Order: sequence, then C-alpha cells, then structure tokens
Amino acid sequence: MKKIVLTGGGTAGHVTPNLALLPGLREAGYEIHYIGSYEGIEKKLIADFDIPYYGISTGKLRRYFDAKNFSDPFRVMKGFAEARRILKKLRPDVIFSKGGFVSVPVVRAAATLKIPCIIHESDMTPGLANKLCIPVATRICCNFPETMQLVPDQKAVLTGSPIRRELRQGSRSAGLALCGFDESKPVILVIGGSQGAANVNAAVREALDRLLEDFQIAHICGQGKIDNVLLVKPGYKQFEYVKADLKDLFAMADVVISRAGANAICELLALQKPNLLIPLMAGSRGDQILNAKSFESQGFSMVLSENDITPQLLTERIHELYFSRQTFIDNMKNSSQRNAIDSIIALIEETRERAANVSD
Repeated sequence: MKKIVLTGGGTAGHVTPNLALLPGLREAGYEIHYIGSYEGIEKKLIADFDIPYYGISTGKLRRYFDAKNFSDPFRVMKGFAEARRILKKLRPDVIFSKGGFVSVPVVRAAATLKIPCIIHESDMTPGLANKLCIPVATRICCNFPETMQLVPDQKAVLTGSPIRRELRQGSRSAGLALCGFDESKPVILVIGGSQGAANVNAAVREALDRLLEDFQIAHICGQGKIDNVLLVKPGYKQFEYVKADLKDLFAMADVVISRAGANAICELLALQKPNLLIPLMAGSRGDQILNAKSFESQGFSMVLSENDITPQLLTERIHELYFSRQTFIDNMKNSSQRNAIDSIIALIEETRERAANVSD
C-alpha cells in the first residue's frame, strides 16, 4: 500500500489543510500517518480521524530574544532524532508538511533518509519554519502567485490551500433557520477567526443599525465575545464558535466580512463568496496585510484597513461589495487556486511515482 506521513502543527492553520486532504488521500489508496508535537493542537485535531499519531520533541523558532532560545535548539535536535527513528520504521513514500515549528525536524530528518517532501506555504511570504525546510523540499505548494517569486522556481507550484469538502455541502435554508432569518434581506456573515477579532467585532456592532436596514447579519465573534445587550436584536445572530453548522452559514451568506488569514480567505475563494477583508495589523508579521492585497489585486476581495474603519465607511463598503458581487464571483470562478485538493494529491502521486522510479 502507498504510504504518506503528514506533519504540521502549532496552530489550527497548520493542521486543518492536512485534514482537508484526508478523504482524497484515502480514496487514492494511501495509508496515512501523522507526526506532530507531544501535546500540541495537532494531536487533539487528529484524534477524531483514526490516524496513527506520533509525538516528537519540538522547540519554537523565534525571531526575538527569549530565554528558551537557549534550550529549544536541543529540543529540536531531540525531535530530529525521534522523527528520523519514526520515519525509518514507517518508510513512507512521501511526506506532506503544512508547516509550523514541529515540521522542521520531520522534513529535515526525511531528507537524510531520501524521502521526498512536499511542503505547503499558506501565506504570501514563507514563514521561518518553511524557510528552513525549503532547501531540502522536493516541491513547494503556494497559495499566492507572488510566493512563486520568493521560492526556487523549479520547486514552486501554485495550488491554493485545501479546504474541507463538507464546507461545499451547506444548505442556505438550514443556515437561515439556524439564525432565525428569512429571505426578506440578504445576509452578511462576519468571521473574526477562531479567537474572534475585537476590532472587527467592535466595527460591526458600531455600524449595526445602519447595516440592519438592508441586511441580516450572522456574526461569529469568538469565545467570550458575545454582546449580551444585542442578544435579542432582530436580524442579528451571534455565535461564539461554529463547527458543524459552518457550512450552512457559508451557504446562507451573500457577502462575508473576514480577517485575512490564509486558510480563511482560501475558503472564501473556494466557495466563491464575495468578501470584505479586514487584515490583522498589530501582533503579526504582516502576512494578513499581504494576503489581503494579493486577493484584492486578483479581484477576489475588497480590503479595508482596520485603522480606517468608521461605521459609515464600513456600511458604504458593504453596500458596494453587495451590488458588485457578481464581478467578484466571476473572478473567483476563473481562479486556478480553487481546486487545491485535486492539485496537491496529483502532485503527491507524481512525486511518489518519480521517487519510486529513481529507486528502481
């Protein structure tokens, strides 16, 4: 049987694209294994999928001073040894890495065993972990055309980011029923990320009365960020977090307000949802700003800086987005980045076959 090892972790964004690949990999006949950290979020997320999981020691890669910078290199070295031992035992045909600090010892160990590695970079500019993996990677999957210019040309492939199949299977009527909405007005879906986004939440709520004149609003605002005063506001439904019902909320939405995390915007692209992106400004390396600019330049999104938000401007942009929504939908329909799962699995098959031919 064909065998693959998936790796990636540290945040959900380094795991969920791997999860999206699972059905396709199984259909293609792969035996799947996962290498992550001992107790990282990846272990919890993988637990529901009946996949053998192997934990290794990890150390965080930092660009800033921290006392752990002196001890973490030893953890990475230990993780390298553990990963190499696991890979020697499993002998997979190929590695697929979604990045994050846990991926570095796995990819580097695989290189010493001549196991081909495909890595995926979600953001426009490669993160530190992927920068350390690129020299030994066989191929590099990119979300953005601009990334193709930042990695070795012979390795780069524009694939987009895989999203879960079930997100395409939502029901608009189920979403409307969940929110208590009807067909009298179009629907805005607001997504602030898994932890919510305080600035986006505040901006939407400040503009709420204006927006509700013409729209109904479903607002995923993050854990502990429900506004109790607005719980009974007609046409406005709040959620702390949505899991199984997310597909129905997407199906219901006519337009979406979102942060510009790579996975989030790739879901919007795959689902062809006209969107207004409000990228995270502070506390990041600027990747969301670059992501948003790329989607704006490709005609997939409108962008609004959170530093510029006023209730009036937000309302104006949403109306502009809604009335020009078909243009955005048409642009997204024509994108080659929408079928990431098929593209990546084809690349995995090609890489495996090439490695098998070389070994023969």
